[in-house]
Amino acid sequence: MRSALAFSLALSAAPAFATPPPMASLTLPAGFHIAVWTDQVPDAREMALGTKNTVFVGSRDAGKVYAVSYAADGRVEKIRTVASGLQLPVGVAFHNGDLYVSAVNRIYVLRDLENHLDTPPKPELVTDKLHTETAHGWKFIAFGPDDKLYVPVGAPCNICDRGDEGFAQLWRMNPDGTGAETVAKGIRNTVGFDWRPSDKSLWFTDNGRDMLGDDLPSDELNHVTKTGEHFGYPYCHQGDTPDPEFGKGKDCKSFTPPVLKLGAHVAALGMRFYDGKQFPAAYRGAAIIAEHGSWNRTAKSGYRVMSVRFNGNKVASYEPLVEGFLKGEKVSGRPADVQPLPDGSLLISDDDNGAIYRVTYKN
Repeated sequence: MRSALAFSLALSAAPAFATPPPMASLTLPAGFHIAVWTDQVPDAREMALGTKNTVFVGSRDAGKVYAVSYAADGRVEKIRTVASGLQLPVGVAFHNGDLYVSAVNRIYVLRDLENHLDTPPKPELVTDKLHTETAHGWKFIAFGPDDKLYVPVGAPCNICDRGDEGFAQLWRMNPDGTGAETVAKGIRNTVGFDWRPSDKSLWFTDNGRDMLGDDLPSDELNHVTKTGEHFGYPYCHQGDTPDPEFGKGKDCKSFTPPVLKLGAHVAALGMRFYDGKQFPAAYRGAAIIAEHGSWNRTAKSGYRVMSVRFNGNKVASYEPLVEGFLKGEKVSGRPADVQPLPDGSLLISDDDNGAIYRVTYKN
């Protein structure tokens, strides 16, 4: 594990792409448009909004955190690397002027960062009490309506039973790292969650286990209705499929089933609720999900951005918003996170191309 932190004040250099972002192949519903917002964010993963026209972006293999400054019309003005030398800093969360960053077993905070983008402050350690395992150890983080920091602790394996050690859970803690408690259990690896604007309830994606064939189990969209709820892993998958090893003697009805099966191996990652006004009214309150794409399926699946519309707590539709990163078996991009902007447009990070796209709508 890398323990040293290094901070760069320089403008990010443009990465060397294996292929350019695949704009010509992408398809969206009528009236929607997509364009490259920036192609200078290597390994871009989770995004977080500041309050002064800044989008913060975590990375995975690059070990960096970026700050993308943009103008009132949405045009990118400047990109800075505000932190480097971090271990898998996928997660970024902006709260009361401070940026929180996940680094496997640690959470750091950069105080008042948006006012010091050219001279980033020295990071402060919030906690180093998380597990050190890197398998599912990189984290998507976010602050909830309760002003608590939500931090997932993925299973350190494909399939294992280590819940009693604090794995396969979603935690929350105070901004200073104290008061950690378990919110939900039985979660293999959530890399995306958000609170529905209408009722402030928590929803999350979960990646299903591997090595049960091409079509089992499905990734999930889940809804937390009570603290401590158990969603099945490793005993039961997709709400109705006992695990061949750990499911013996278990009843799937004992666990909370998913609200929606997203498809096997699609690798559902970042998700946010859309509450903007630019998209058609039918998208208001929809969950937008980035599907990173399969790695061990005979025919690839995922590699797209999906929208889930609701009727109350029930799913009304599950439809593509952006497709075309997968043509046949050829991959040209991998969506990792989605983030609405204040003007109602939508950002999509693509760690494969080191790019962020912007989706707009014009009737």
